Amino acid sequence: MKTKMKTLLLLCVSTLVVLSAAAEQKLKNCNEVRAAFTSKGLNVNDVPNKGINGAPLKVCPQGFSCCTVELEEKLSQQSQTEIKAPVSRLSTNLQSSFKQRHDNFDKFFRELLKNAEDSLNNMFVRTYGMMYVQNAALFRDFFKSLTQYYVSGSAAVNLDSMLSDFWDDLLERMFRLVNVQYDFSDAYMECVSQHTEQLQPFGDVPRKLRIQLTRAFVAARTFVRGLSLMPDVINKVSTVSASPSCVRATMKMLYCPYCSGQVALKPCQNYCLNVMRGCLANQADLDAEWNNFLGAMLSLAERLEGPFNFESVMDPIDVKISEAIMNMQENSMQVSQKVFQGCGTPKLKPISRSARSVKETVFTGRFRPYSPEARPTTAAGTSLDRLTGEVKKKLKHAKKFWSTLPETVCAGERIAPGDECWNGTAKSRYESLVMGNGLANQVSNPDVEVDITKPDTVIRSQIAILKEMTSWLKAAHSGNDISFDIDVEGSGGEESGSGSDTTSQTDDMYFPTTPNTRLSKVRTEQKSPGGAGAVLKGSMALVLCGLGLALLAPHWR
Repeated sequence: MKTKMKTLLLLCVSTLVVLSAAAEQKLKNCNEVRAAFTSKGLNVNDVPNKGINGAPLKVCPQGFSCCTVELEEKLSQQSQTEIKAPVSRLSTNLQSSFKQRHDNFDKFFRELLKNAEDSLNNMFVRTYGMMYVQNAALFRDFFKSLTQYYVSGSAAVNLDSMLSDFWDDLLERMFRLVNVQYDFSDAYMECVSQHTEQLQPFGDVPRKLRIQLTRAFVAARTFVRGLSLMPDVINKVSTVSASPSCVRATMKMLYCPYCSGQVALKPCQNYCLNVMRGCLANQADLDAEWNNFLGAMLSLAERLEGPFNFESVMDPIDVKISEAIMNMQENSMQVSQKVFQGCGTPKLKPISRSARSVKETVFTGRFRPYSPEARPTTAAGTSLDRLTGEVKKKLKHAKKFWSTLPETVCAGERIAPGDECWNGTAKSRYESLVMGNGLANQVSNPDVEVDITKPDTVIRSQIAILKEMTSWLKAAHSGNDISFDIDVEGSGGEESGSGSDTTSQTDDMYFPTTPNTRLSKVRTEQKSPGGAGAVLKGSMALVLCGLGLALLAPHWR
């Protein structure tokens, strides 16, 4: 019996010796390690043929090893590339997605502006022919200014002033036309234009259109600016260089198992999380302001779908302007009487001239009806509702992008579940606590040395940029335009119309000057290129109010 026991014991010992020798032999020849490193693009000549004493190693365990100090340095460079790869891929996908959304929105808004201009032009040409064509510059400049405001904001075009100039110029042309028998001096027309709001010759259309245009344009251009900012922020934040301590920790996590001959061993999930949260601590600090920014973008997107809908304002703008002109036609006698009472009665033209002018300008055209139930014509092959619906999904998905990067990276085939994983020193359970996100939570990170007193300057600057953009988005949500074209001198902090209605309404006109008194300022200069009224005074009067001539004929006689 004792003999059998001794035989069994000797057999067990012999088996253990053989297994140990096999494992040692496997480590000593480093064949699997050489093959694994070759598959990763490393030079096989950098890997020893046999295991060596790992005492000189600076990062990996110092037993028998298939790595040298020189190989450790190369593995550090390799690990820096590998740790950037998943972050870069995720960031590039997000960057590309919002770059495409920005291009789609920008193209849509620009085409919508062009379509609105073409629609007005086609309708007026079809109705009034050459008589409109000869005066079309007023409307071309109007749309040119709207486009310029969309592109550059209040730094380039003061929307309130531009709209006031447009209605003033339109009033002057129409006033001359409905009172074609009179000669009007520039000083007289200045008197008229100073009281446009009190006269309200176009009814309530200018006030309503100003509010609608201001809100829609501010919302549209601010939203597009927000979309254009996102790829830039993502690019700058995702390309921040890893710290030396992060590179060492990453190399230890990814390649020290190779050095010990365990090429198939992957890191424990919690170990990976601590390494990545240490490496991406600064990026995670962006998350709070990033989420605030995305929330403001989502709120403004809802405005674009509702009361600040750019499409619903621009598509029927030709009809709205025509309604204003028809208001002037219908009220031309009352408007003229108020002007004559306040500014004085102008001199009559010679009878032959006025009669000929009346004959030349009479027309019988009417404006086409507009159905509010009709859906707006789409631009860029889509609609605003569709665009905003798609981008809202992307904005929601992008929330917490930076704080969840470690979880996204430390998943799938990159880690090993359970206890059969690399914990930084051996194949065993990872015992350390998992750190939270952000720089402040890394003070006790067991795997990455993080200096919490030195936040990354690039990321801090992007946090400030996001914070400022969020304030612009919130202002646009209320209909306020805060100029953000900081490259344009004098544009910083400038505000343009809020969209609120503060216009007083009264039936009485107050004229501080006596009749026929020449005013100190005479509008004889050409308007600035940015305004809608960049048309010289004295050009042929717009014929759109010709119907008013028939109404005024009894008054003339």
